[in-house]
Amino acid sequence: MIVGTAGHIDHGKTSLVRALTGIDTDRLPEEKARGITLDLGFAYVPLDNGDVLGFVDVLGHERLVHTMIAGASSIGMALLVVAADDGLMPQTREHLQILSLLGVSRCVVALTKIDLVDADRAIEVELDIATLLDGTELADAAVFPVSTITGAGIAPLRAHFLTEAARRATLDAASPGDRSFRLAVDRSFSLAGAGTVVTGSVVAGEVRVGQSVLVLPSGLRARVRGIHAANHPVEQAKTGERCALNLIGPGIRKDAIGRGDWIVDPEAASVTRSCDISLRLLGTERSALKPGTPVLLHHGAGQASARVLLLEPAILPPGATGLAHLALDRPLPLRHGDRLVLRDTAASRTIAGGRALDPRPPKRHRRRPVRLDVLRALTTTDTRQALLGLLAQPPFLLRRDLLQADWGLTDAGLTALLPDTLAVGSWLITADAVGALAREVTEALAVFHARQPSQPGIAMEALRLAVPTRRPRDSFAALTVHLVASGVVTAAAHLLRAPGHRGGLAGEDARLWDSLRPLLETDPYRPPLLREAAERIGCGDVALRRACKGFARLGLVVEVAPDRFFAREAVMGMAEAAHALAAEIGGSGFTAAQFRDRLGNGRQLAIQVLDYLDRRGITVRRGDLRRTGKAPRVVFGGSTEEPVAAAGG
Repeated sequence: MIVGTAGHIDHGKTSLVRALTGIDTDRLPEEKARGITLDLGFAYVPLDNGDVLGFVDVLGHERLVHTMIAGASSIGMALLVVAADDGLMPQTREHLQILSLLGVSRCVVALTKIDLVDADRAIEVELDIATLLDGTELADAAVFPVSTITGAGIAPLRAHFLTEAARRATLDAASPGDRSFRLAVDRSFSLAGAGTVVTGSVVAGEVRVGQSVLVLPSGLRARVRGIHAANHPVEQAKTGERCALNLIGPGIRKDAIGRGDWIVDPEAASVTRSCDISLRLLGTERSALKPGTPVLLHHGAGQASARVLLLEPAILPPGATGLAHLALDRPLPLRHGDRLVLRDTAASRTIAGGRALDPRPPKRHRRRPVRLDVLRALTTTDTRQALLGLLAQPPFLLRRDLLQADWGLTDAGLTALLPDTLAVGSWLITADAVGALAREVTEALAVFHARQPSQPGIAMEALRLAVPTRRPRDSFAALTVHLVASGVVTAAAHLLRAPGHRGGLAGEDARLWDSLRPLLETDPYRPPLLREAAERIGCGDVALRRACKGFARLGLVVEVAPDRFFAREAVMGMAEAAHALAAEIGGSGFTAAQFRDRLGNGRQLAIQVLDYLDRRGITVRRGDLRRTGKAPRVVFGGSTEEPVAAAGG
């Protein structure tokens, strides 16, 4: 368990940590000379069960509040220090505000320097402390009167921390490892014979020696060469522990990593330049927060400039909460649930705090009711309920990989949180949402078939636009495959239809298709030009061109070049031949001449086919060579079914 101190300058934080641990956290010569703490200090107490009780000694000076936030951002418990002679002071109040904004709900108050005051003064300050904490999450914090000079109260305070550490260890042992590794860096330095070392608190997950990690936001890759925790080498470190990581890798050096960076699992890594958040403006502010207010954003041990764009309400009065959008001046590795502290641009006061809701917000329509409903669903601190709330909002599905990156969830953690969801491709969706989609699709197909009974089916994109709930293209494609496998929809070439529907050609179109089809199948890779086919069939160019355009919409033919129509199966065969040729030749690709020889259809026709395949992304041209792109079956879908002629056709 990590305990972080808080309180005004010269109230005895460092002396109290020294009395509790026997360690002087002031390590810099200037700190010892001036008698004040200038940077974060650390002390550790080994426990009987093998765990460690750690202390982060923060700074009390008003000009160093940003460093205090860095130290308090990942603590499990706060030690609020108030001197009995001075009583409550400005940084006492601001540090308490910061602890509240960071979500620190466990706290102990040390009333120091009781040897300098009488009993009445000690009681007076205790009452002031109770009044200050009243109405906050820390209202029940125990108060321990202590003196580092006489030793009074030190033993009971130490015993309290040992009891809390044992309780925390029991809770940690019972909680599942559902979060991916993440460490907030507060120091980076070099050691002779070891190289680059970073120190910080493990905010989530665990890390082991030999593990691959990523430095964010720079994106540098590294490997953990060694781990030290409480000044001893260990094989692993887990959530709630402070540790030092010896990192090795290309570009890894002390000046490439600094305070405010994060070391994370590469499988759950992302950065963002914007984030939608829940926001609370402190009641001590004199005026409302206006849209576009510039702020200093504190996240973990780092800070960045940002601008606050209010989503709801339009103006946020003091003491109120709302929804807002943060526009950052540089990328940050924000995750859902991260606690944020906002200070004014002059760094003179703390003005607000927030909690990251969505680090991947939309670029437009941020204030639409449906979007605000999504953000409201995310405000709960219960992760499972937040995810279920998100799945209950349109489009009723989530990308698994993005979800794990933005929420820092492992595979096991996501499965444990959402055991009843279905995995459809790379998407997660509930059974109820699949049922609702099936009903929407069935109704949309019924309407389409009623309006165009002769058509064999509807294109996937047209069907996506026809259903009431608008879903992203790639997710709708994956869901459609699921519906086809479930028998809700039947696939015919690139078209979709209701099971049992048999549309087809009728009248003159059916006659023209019966005449054209043999011409296309006789020499499938060298079909006649449209005017040649019209002469052989015995119809006009205009009539056949109109009919072929309709055949193309039905998926029977493909217009590879102007007035050059191929049977769909022939185009698929040529596309697969291009992929097979590329696989045989290898290297950088094949030439048009090699493709011509493979098909035996002449240079001009081979080039027309290759140009078409380039446009569809099946092949990719680089100079005179082509290499493979998308798989033909992905572009064209399955094989074509024979259209059934309507009665009398």
